[in-house]
This record gives sequence, structure tokens and C-alpha cells, in this order.
Amino acid sequence: MNEKSTENIELELLIEAVHKKYGYDFRSYARASLYRRIRQRMNQENIASASLMQHRILHDTEFFELLLLDLSINVTAMFRDPEFYKAVREKIIPVLKTFPFIKVWHAGCSTGEEVYSMAILLIEENLYERAQIYATDFNEVVLKKAKEGIIAIERVKDFTSNYQKSGGSLSFSDYYAAKYNFAIMDQSLKKNIVFADHNLASDGVFGEMNLIICRNVFIYFNKELQNRAAGLFHDSLRRHGFLCLGTKESLRFTKYENNFEVLDKSLKIYRKSN
Repeated sequence: MNEKSTENIELELLIEAVHKKYGYDFRSYARASLYRRIRQRMNQENIASASLMQHRILHDTEFFELLLLDLSINVTAMFRDPEFYKAVREKIIPVLKTFPFIKVWHAGCSTGEEVYSMAILLIEENLYERAQIYATDFNEVVLKKAKEGIIAIERVKDFTSNYQKSGGSLSFSDYYAAKYNFAIMDQSLKKNIVFADHNLASDGVFGEMNLIICRNVFIYFNKELQNRAAGLFHDSLRRHGFLCLGTKESLRFTKYENNFEVLDKSLKIYRKSN
């Protein structure tokens, strides 16, 4: 047996050990990305093999939490892909305004920047007072950061630019208070946000949603998990509800492809069919 296949066996055992010890299930994640992130942590810690990495994970909870951050996909920004938020304003908001109350599920919310972006958008569209946003992630560390709503001040310039490009109608500075080296999101943005632990690999549906946003998460799933997540979204959406994926993602080749119509092909905005 060659060295590469031996390492892959060790990596698979590590992933299985994480599931058995801590309950986090990465077994249906795309392997190339998962292996790369584990190897990066091994290199940073000068750990010679995945077997030694597994031993440390099983006996060092703090080290596992460090790896968990590596394995969680936490690349995010306020008004990330501004053209997406512009499309939401133009194509989704007019429909949502016809409902007396709306529910939004932000699945895989990471540290919350895109959740607060949606809250700002709903405020500016006079919808926030009759909206409930559910922001979920499986990683408790990033959920805690999302709840705090604190961002590094050096990111504000880019976030302001994104906000303006997205069609923002006020000043982005209205939504945060600068303190030392941080920007703290205004407390009013949190009023109708519920942050909750939810794992797309193992947990159940969120019912009667008008809008589900899960952007740049699908690309890290294998086909089996993509099908599971697509099923969760389908079953969680109201009739004619909206689903938004990342620009590099798609419902194509999932079991639920024919259960949605494509509203925007490039921005991957879908609407649940009858």
C-alpha cells in the first residue's frame, strides 16, 4: 500500500473520530477541501501525521475548537456580492411585501455579516418590523461572534462600498458605532434575529420560510449532502418561497432541481414551484 493511500485512511479515521467524539459530521463534505484544511493545520502545528493529529484532537478540546474553525467555511462580508443584494431588492422584496409577516432563514450564517446585511436591507424596505430572521450555523464559536455583531474597523471601508453598490439608500455608518479598533453593529439590527445551532448534515427542517439564503456552503458538500440540504430547503419553504445559493453553486443534478424555477441564473436565485 502506498504512502498516499495510507494518509487518506488516516484522514478518514480522523473525520470519523471527530464525529464520534464531538458530534460534528464532516463525513459528507467534499474531500479535497476538507483534506487541504486539515493538512494546513497539521503544517502550522508541526504535526507529522493525521494519526498524531487525531490523537491530539481526541485529548485536547481547545485544539479541536481550533481545527473546527479551520473546517468551518467562515469567508464572509457585509453585502458580499453587492449585485446579489440589489437583485433581492428588485426581484424578491416586492413579493415579500405582499405578506403580513415573513420568515427568513440564513443557513450557514458564519460570523453573521450577511445576516446583518439582510436586516439592513429589510429595514430600508420597511419590512423588518414584520420579519423574523433565523441565523444558523453548526459552529458555536462563529455563532457567538455573530451574536456579538463586532467587526474589525479596517473592514468597514470595503463593507461601505459593498453597501453602496447593493443599492443602500442611507449611510452605512448609521448602522454601527465605532469603538477602538472595532465597529459594533447597532442593537436595533438584532431585534428580530434568532441565532441558533443547526447542522445541515444532521438536523431537520425550518418550516414555513419565505426566503432561505445559503450562499457559498453547497460547494463544500458532496452530492449526497447537497441532496440532503436541497431537500431541507425545499421542505422548509412556503409555496413559491425563494432560495438563494452562491454564484458558484447550483441545484442542477440534485433530486430537487425540477422543484424550483430559476429566477436569476447567474446569481442563483430560485423560487419553489407548485
